[in-house]
Parts: sequence; structure tokens; C-alpha cells
Amino acid sequence: MPAASSSPHRPGGTGLLAGITVLDFSTVGPAARCTHLLADYGARVVKVGPVPSADASPIEPPFFAYSGHRGMRRVQFDLKDDEGREAFLSLATAADVVVESFRPGVVDRLGIGYDAVSARNPAIVYCSTSGYGQDGPHAQWAGHDLDYLAVGGFLAMSTPGPDGAPPLPGATIADAAAGGMQAALAITAALAARNTSTSASASTSTSTSASTSSSASTSKGRGCYLDVSVADGVLWLMSLAIDEQLALGHHIHPGHDVLSGRYACYGTYRAADSKWVAVAAIEAKFFANLCAALGCPELAASQLDDEAQPAIRAAFTTAFATRTRDQWVERLAGADTCVAPVLDVAEVVADPQFAASGAVVTATHPAQGAFSQLAPLLAGMERGAAPDLPDPVATDTEHLLKEAGVDGETVARWVAKGVVA
Repeated sequence: MPAASSSPHRPGGTGLLAGITVLDFSTVGPAARCTHLLADYGARVVKVGPVPSADASPIEPPFFAYSGHRGMRRVQFDLKDDEGREAFLSLATAADVVVESFRPGVVDRLGIGYDAVSARNPAIVYCSTSGYGQDGPHAQWAGHDLDYLAVGGFLAMSTPGPDGAPPLPGATIADAAAGGMQAALAITAALAARNTSTSASASTSTSTSASTSSSASTSKGRGCYLDVSVADGVLWLMSLAIDEQLALGHHIHPGHDVLSGRYACYGTYRAADSKWVAVAAIEAKFFANLCAALGCPELAASQLDDEAQPAIRAAFTTAFATRTRDQWVERLAGADTCVAPVLDVAEVVADPQFAASGAVVTATHPAQGAFSQLAPLLAGMERGAAPDLPDPVATDTEHLLKEAGVDGETVARWVAKGVVA
């Protein structure tokens, strides 16, 4: 069996979510993004995985992914065995949150779904993350980030390439924002409701299938069930375009408005060194400043004139080609023109703004040694400390089960039987 964690008695964490315990079944994807956020806010996140076996091959992300699971612990259960299932439910009695990302219906078949956990712990906040929610015609579709961006309209609203194909996004936006951030926000809202509500009753689904999802009282001390649909999260990200379609019936497409490329004031331009600048001079005053700095002040009056856009783009293209990207940034970025450099990833991590904000820290991995990684970045997270990352093969199962109130003899029996590790 895996070795026990070398530091199972870590002191209580700090941060806005200190004192909150999260049991996390995820390995990658939106749910892992969610629990990464919760851990960086100070929650004690416990990664739940299967016991080692010849048939089990769980996904193991690279050591640096998800910040190396900093601040997290690890347990292993055989959920197909009655005693392994009982071990998990025993741990869940002392938890605040469960996060899972199995196919809809799997946790109930395993006997570890919301009904089973809440029967033992009515205060539990149970969050299921899936591509399309627990119900509906697409609920059983397999998918990844690109699929959810496709069905939510994001890809169709991205400027197509020369062959008309939607471009691949430069980040996993659906996983990180539409799924992970949505789940983390829903969980923190549910925790707040659990601690403050008195007698309200509300649906606890975040998917469009709310009428068929579980509902639970939000009376003080009770938890609830959260059905997080990543595709629904993409709809929220696309709400400006979708709400326009719904309200006005307009044909929404790339180039239909200022934010999708209709006007020259909002776009990217190549500089003399073949690097790029981003221009977002939406307001008239910023556009006038930009036109003056590029030597074409007469164009300022035509900012929103559709017929003038080809001429403005041509003038901007010619002007930006006369200096390097960094020369233009030095000249324009501080001059109220809404111009910024398009940085590649290597340039991002060396950018002085992010250095000044402490965006990068040094972490220590038990096998890989010291390396740099992004700090806890979001507002309210604690920055600065160099994190020690958990041993990816050690577990805290025995310690955490005893902490949850399971007697040592029972834990020893489960270990000997191989249903926990």
C-alpha cells in the first residue's frame, strides 16, 4: 500500500476558507480547477482516489499541473467494496464539501451520491460537475473543454481562420471559468447559506434542468446539492451575445459589434518585428488619442463609420508596421490609448507587472525538487509563502479516518483487507 504521509499532523490552514474540509474525487478538468481554487483560499482539500490495483489506472496529471496539488491531502478507497464504501462515508461525516465529476448517475450506483452522504451528514454541500448537467438529452455525452465551448456558442463567435474554421482557444476556458470557477462560486455561496440562512427553500441546481434536480432546505446548518453544468457556464460567459439574440433576434456572428471585430478600434496589429499589439480603444477619447499618436488624427471622427473601417484598418496596419512591438508599447501604453503587447507565455512570466504583484513563487516537490509556479493569484488568497507540495504516492487515509472518529481497530482491519490505502 502507499506510504503514509510524512506529515499527517499538519497545523490548521489559514485563509478565508480555513476550517472547511473538501473531499475531491476529481483528477483533471473543471472539478480539479474548482478544488484548486478552494485549496488556495485555505480549505483543506482531500483528494479521493481508488486503492492500487491492476485494473485501476487513474489519470495522473504532470507534477506541475494544478499547482502540484499544493495544500492537499490524499486518501484511497475501494468504493466497490461495502467496507471501502463505509470508510468513505465515515470520512464524509466530518467533511463540509464533496466534489465529484463522474458521469451522471455513477455516484448513486456506487452508493456515495448526495442522498447517501447527506443521510450521514445533513450539513454536506455536495457538488457534481459534468459537461451538460445531470439531466437532459446531452447528459451522457462524453466531452472536454472544446466541446462545451462549441455547444455554448464560444467557438462560433471567435474570429475564424482563413479556411473558415473556428480557432482553437489559447486556454481551457470552459474547464477553468465555466466549470471550475462556477463550481467554486456555487460551493462558497452554499457554505454561506448553510451558515446564515434561516428558513429559505431554494432549488440547488445550477443547470437548466432545475425542475428535475434535487432541492434542499437552506435552513441554517443544512447543506445542499449543486448540479454544475459546464455548458451552462459557457452560456453565462456568452451572455452578452446570447441575450442580444434572445431580446432582439439579431444575427450574432463574429464582426457584428465592437467586441467581435466590427470596428478597427478593437483588434490586433502586426508590428515591424512581426510581434503583435492589442488595440481596445473603444471610447472615443482613447480612439482619438490613438489616431493622433499614429499620425492620422483625421480618422478619429470615423470610429464607428462602417464604410470607413477598411481605410482605418489599412492606416493602422501601415502605421504599426513602422516600429517594433515594444517601441509601440513604450510610446502608447501609458498614453491613454488602450494598447497592450501580445505576450507569449515566456514573456508573461518575465513581465514586470506580474513580478511586482508576486505572481510567481518557488515550490518544493518531494521528487522533482524546487521549481517556479504561479502563486495563489485571486483576490483574498494568501500570496508569498513558498509551498511544500504533497508526496504524490503517500496517503493520509489512516490519520484522517481516525480524525473523523473511526476507531483504530476498524481502520487497521480496513487496511489489512485492502479496502483503504
